[in-house]
Amino acid sequence: MHLVVLLVAIVVVVVVVTSLCERADLPTPLVLTVVGVAASYLPFVPEVALEPEVVLFGLLPPLLYAAAQQTSLVDFNANRRAILLLSVGLVIATTVAVGVVVHALLPGVGWPAALAIGAVVAPPDAVAATAIGRRIGLPRRVVTILEGESLLNDATALVALNTAIAAGIASLAWCVVGLDFLVAAVGGVAVGLLFYLVIGSARRHVTLVPIDTALGLVTPFAAYVAAEEIHVPTAPDHYSHPSGVVAVVVVGLLLGHRAPVLQRAQSRIAESINWRSIQFLLESAVFLLIGLQADTIIRDAFGGEAAPGRVLTVCAATLVAVVVVRLAWVFGSRMLLMTRLPSGRKPPRSFTFLVGWAGMRGVVTLAAAFVIPEDTPYRDVLLLVAFTVAFGTLLGQGATLPWVARRLQAPSPDPASDALARATLLHRASQAGLARLEELAVDDPHHVADTIRDKVERRDFAAWERVGPQQQENPSDIYARWRQEMIDVERSAVLEVRSTGTVPHEVVAEVLAMLDVEESMLAYSVAERDRVHAATATHLEGDCEHLRQVPPAVSPDTPGECGDCRREGTAWVHLRMCVRCGHVACCDSSPERHASRHFQHSGHEVMRSAEPGEDWRWCFVDQLTG
Repeated sequence: MHLVVLLVAIVVVVVVVTSLCERADLPTPLVLTVVGVAASYLPFVPEVALEPEVVLFGLLPPLLYAAAQQTSLVDFNANRRAILLLSVGLVIATTVAVGVVVHALLPGVGWPAALAIGAVVAPPDAVAATAIGRRIGLPRRVVTILEGESLLNDATALVALNTAIAAGIASLAWCVVGLDFLVAAVGGVAVGLLFYLVIGSARRHVTLVPIDTALGLVTPFAAYVAAEEIHVPTAPDHYSHPSGVVAVVVVGLLLGHRAPVLQRAQSRIAESINWRSIQFLLESAVFLLIGLQADTIIRDAFGGEAAPGRVLTVCAATLVAVVVVRLAWVFGSRMLLMTRLPSGRKPPRSFTFLVGWAGMRGVVTLAAAFVIPEDTPYRDVLLLVAFTVAFGTLLGQGATLPWVARRLQAPSPDPASDALARATLLHRASQAGLARLEELAVDDPHHVADTIRDKVERRDFAAWERVGPQQQENPSDIYARWRQEMIDVERSAVLEVRSTGTVPHEVVAEVLAMLDVEESMLAYSVAERDRVHAATATHLEGDCEHLRQVPPAVSPDTPGECGDCRREGTAWVHLRMCVRCGHVACCDSSPERHASRHFQHSGHEVMRSAEPGEDWRWCFVDQLTG
């Protein structure tokens, strides 16, 4: 009963604090950590003991799996060199550096224990990197590297931690330790691939959404436990192997990448919603749990044999060492770390500094610290060192990261550019679909193909309308507003029928679900439109022969208006201008589509946006934006 009350209390605190932070525009992870620290000193709050098994087997697998599923395998592979440099090289360098500092400042602590605490504080946390990095809008390249690093660095840290612990066990040979870790790492990849093949094969034949969702929920735990069983028989029983981490990351990356092929649309939507909810609760609870450890860890550390001044010194020195070593490593390996952008240019130094500064530690650091044997000298001080690094980096680096990103003028993802890319991609997809439709509609007595073409065109037009400025209500906005009012009336009518009891409950629920799906799509469209229109810059890298050979700038023939629409008495939505003759015409969202008609009549391939603040161009021949 006490455990149930505690879990309910944690969820309530998470929901309340998150809601308040959203309204006040405060960083939720940092506020939850501070709330946890304050709560740990309240007399009515029970002492929360963070057991390593709870974190390593209960929290780590689902968090790693959720993060891996959301990580692009293509981007991960493109940045694999940087990810390996950070997740392997930097973890080892931090382990050694912190070990030297702790061994020098805390007499009585041997090299195995000093290196063990170095391994504990070495890996940045996947939860912290994702929760803070995405919230403040870091450049996508930076977020990809941080996410990839945090997915794999736990495995490297566990290798280093187990090696340090094993060094203190006289009966265990180093060759056995090395063999154990090699088998565990390779076995983790093998288990991850095996689970991907099994789950992927099962999903091809699963038609029920609940079964597919259940498979997704059990996958990270099953893969983790199965991989943890791979070890050398002579290894100590208390070992925590890296194989589980590797297995979960591998299966998560592959299943996330292949989800559009392996799963049905309903299953993908349901699993996405479920994992978003699970990830939200677990991530938030993690930050709260970090703070709740404060009272116990601090009291035990200062109540031990070490002098308070020495305890403070070793904690502060370790925190500084962790931050300095990371910055030195990323700048020292910048030439290898930051590969060139797609444009061929080298990423700015601001990207390098952001990667170096975004090294927040989290709950895995605290959990790993408790793996250190209880008979280790000054173990309480080492636990406080781990807490200081986790809490200090979260508040020190996490709280200042938004300010640093603004000072460095780091470019955050541009919603307007994303809208342009989305419209272009949808257009390509539509062209492929319409080509297939032409093959299917050989015999079409009911003119079904015309209906499908109209729906596809309206979808594409809505995407292009988001790219333009919000100076007036465009057709998609009017459709969304009118359709939303219709849905409200339709739902009321269905509920009125439900109250009579004349229609079976299952039928009513099905109709309400259909209305909910349509309303959710409208809500997403409106929210995305508002987000895009709030952006100020619009750009997208695209290239084709016609875009490269654009002639010198010409003057518009009818500035600020579509002359054809003016003559015909019709309305336009957005304006485009021919880069060859300067003819201004209306876009395809407009009723008469004069821009496309101008291309058909003149053969001039490229039009550019004639809207204020937009500089993108469109090639009618290659269907590309540049």
